[in-house]
Amino acid sequence: MLDGGLDLLDILRIGLDIALVWYVLYKLMMLIRGTKAIQLLKGIVVVLIVWVISIVLELHTIQYLTNQVINWGFVVIIILFQPELRRALEQLGRGNLFSRGSQSEEEKLEQEIEALTKSCQYMAKRRIGALISIERETGIGEYAETGIPINGKLTHQLLTNIFTPNTPLHDGAVIIKNEEVFAAACYLPLSESPFISKELGTRHRAAMGISEVTDAITIVVSEETGGIAVTRNGEMRKDLDQEGLRTYLYEMLASSSMKASESKSRHQRGKNNG
Repeated sequence: MLDGGLDLLDILRIGLDIALVWYVLYKLMMLIRGTKAIQLLKGIVVVLIVWVISIVLELHTIQYLTNQVINWGFVVIIILFQPELRRALEQLGRGNLFSRGSQSEEEKLEQEIEALTKSCQYMAKRRIGALISIERETGIGEYAETGIPINGKLTHQLLTNIFTPNTPLHDGAVIIKNEEVFAAACYLPLSESPFISKELGTRHRAAMGISEVTDAITIVVSEETGGIAVTRNGEMRKDLDQEGLRTYLYEMLASSSMKASESKSRHQRGKNNG
């Protein structure tokens, strides 16, 4: 028995209770993330904040109105969140609610590389020019601002559609950020290096240019030859086939992902030690 009338078993029981509640709330948040329900949830939080302020400042009219909203809120929540609640019950019935809700980093990396290699191979066979820059540690947001925001899931269909000739976004570069197509029709800085072959066009010079000022990995598909090249840190690898491109991307992106994880772990350990 500890001071205050609580023994070790009671403390463990309370801790387990709190942990389970937080875990359930976390899984529910992951379930509604990216849906319209998240905006409704923000609205509910705003109402609660207004309610607290009205009590503190004794704003009786506002307090009365927010009280009515809160009193009827349970029914409103059931109506507004009906699709999400139904989906949660379906997943609970299938036993998926408490399973791993998100993909592992390795699965995300494999999907990203598969989308990139598949789209580049498709475009190379059809001589469709493409310029794809993948952000790493150095941010390239200033170049993304020159294009059109996309913020779409990275798929080979989306990439291929963007670079299809005579479409509004086919000119310029696509910027990949956090496994998403962040922006399209972006302008990248052209390299001024005198050592670049004069046979290479604007896309290759842009790919070299961005590699000289950032650590981004940039893929070029030549419209003239259908050849695939990759630039990084001011260097270019040309004439890659699908398997060669896949191997190169996996080596570069996997090492980058590992470094980011290690950096995050060191940061977390530093916070804990502090």
